[in-house]
Amino acid sequence: MKEAILEVTSREIGSKGALSNIRKEGKIPAVFYGKDVSSLPITVDSKAFLTILDISGSNVVVSLNFKDGKKPAIVKNIQRDILTQAPIHIDFQSISLEDKVEVKVPIHIEGVADGVKNYGGLMEFIEREVEVICLPTNIPHKISVDVSALGIGQGVTVADLPKLEGVEYMQAPNTLIVHVVAVKVEEEKPADAAAGTEAAQPEVISKGKKDKEGEEGAAAPKK
Repeated sequence: MKEAILEVTSREIGSKGALSNIRKEGKIPAVFYGKDVSSLPITVDSKAFLTILDISGSNVVVSLNFKDGKKPAIVKNIQRDILTQAPIHIDFQSISLEDKVEVKVPIHIEGVADGVKNYGGLMEFIEREVEVICLPTNIPHKISVDVSALGIGQGVTVADLPKLEGVEYMQAPNTLIVHVVAVKVEEEKPADAAAGTEAAQPEVISKGKKDKEGEEGAAAPKK
């Protein structure tokens, strides 16, 4: 595994205005915390962080380079701008490369389900991520699942996911990940039945000023 090094700078806890200025400088406010580690506010370079995400994904082990040396960490949470989706804050969790960690790994679907392609079914995602426990060096970038053989009413559970060396799935084996369902089509009523329904409705004829006032009075709310 290639080491992903990210330079960090310590910062003071500031106001929203101060955080906004940090972002304008091309940096991202962050916090570094963990077991036996006091929460430490830091900043990282935005371009460098995004490059790491593009290459290795969000489950990458990052070596945060402090003045007193490098410290391994994982990205625990990323807050993003609601419009641009650009990272605006990062939570880095301190880890030991010798201790297992629990992380969520994205599910990657391969192929087109037979029930969708040939029978007009619809694929529904129940879980887009799966929880695993493993050593930091064994964290998978993604977990791929081939769904091309799935027919209507069939799906993939945690038990069907590929077995990865050193990786243990945390969810119950029968947890549904994705399945193929039939598309519901509403039945149309026969034309003669619809006509019969219309004919059965009574005809209302209003006569004179008194009848009209009665209708309006019934519709108008009482004062």
